Amino acid sequence: MPPMSPVVAGWELALRLRERRVEAGINVRTITEELGFSRNYWSAVENERKVLSEESLTKLLDLLDIDQDERRELLALRTAAKERGWWSRYSALFDGELQRLFGLEFGASRVRCYESGIIPGLLQTGDYARAIMAPSVTVRSVEVDQRVELRLRRQERLDGDHPLPLTAVIGEATLRQQIGGPAVLRRQLEHLADVIEEHPETVEVRVIPFTATASVLFGASTMCLIDFERPRLPTVVWQETVTTWGLIDDPDQVRDIAKSYDDALQRTLSGRDSLGTIHRCIKETV
Repeated sequence: MPPMSPVVAGWELALRLRERRVEAGINVRTITEELGFSRNYWSAVENERKVLSEESLTKLLDLLDIDQDERRELLALRTAAKERGWWSRYSALFDGELQRLFGLEFGASRVRCYESGIIPGLLQTGDYARAIMAPSVTVRSVEVDQRVELRLRRQERLDGDHPLPLTAVIGEATLRQQIGGPAVLRRQLEHLADVIEEHPETVEVRVIPFTATASVLFGASTMCLIDFERPRLPTVVWQETVTTWGLIDDPDQVRDIAKSYDDALQRTLSGRDSLGTIHRCIKETV
């Protein structure tokens, strides 16, 4: 089972409370009057911006007529949601949406990602990540080290007792783009091959070869499908371009993106052949 993430716990708690309220036919006014909340405060609760106190949650569970088994689950979720994830120490560098991404990723059961031109962040070396960030006109140089540190910390989910299953689809050009120069790229490719070989059951990198004639994802940028073990939590998508980023949770959009990802996966080399291509690029990078 993936580690418990405060972000995932808070999301599930809000989702289940909202679903139960609607199912029970209880309107927001009834809740705010019974619990002494403003409408804005309750909106913040249902949208995960606030976590109820234990006393308020207990009163709400009585109002919603929650049985004892589910009551214990929801109270446990509240306790987990009140914790601070390790990524919170970087809150000064990243907005709320990125903080949410880190928390969802930490508690995910699987990640499927696509990158159009760079190695995915969960597979980058520090030097490669720094080479991407250093020329940025939006990131101050003093922040680069902290951002690299966070990126490497995120990669810890690939190891441990419950490693994160990761499937990454990348274009062949990504293996040849000399980000940071030949030496940085070579070390990056060596690291990529090592991670694949050290995690044969959980990490898969699939290369779209130059010979691929089409893919729905051609022209896309960073995209990740994030799945969760808990059955009540749906798959969400993270999308990122140069100036915009955010999570997508609309079921229809997520479905269409997942189909596009599956289509791209069908156009990749096999895992074995992709690894062979990486090793060939290592030899050619001088």
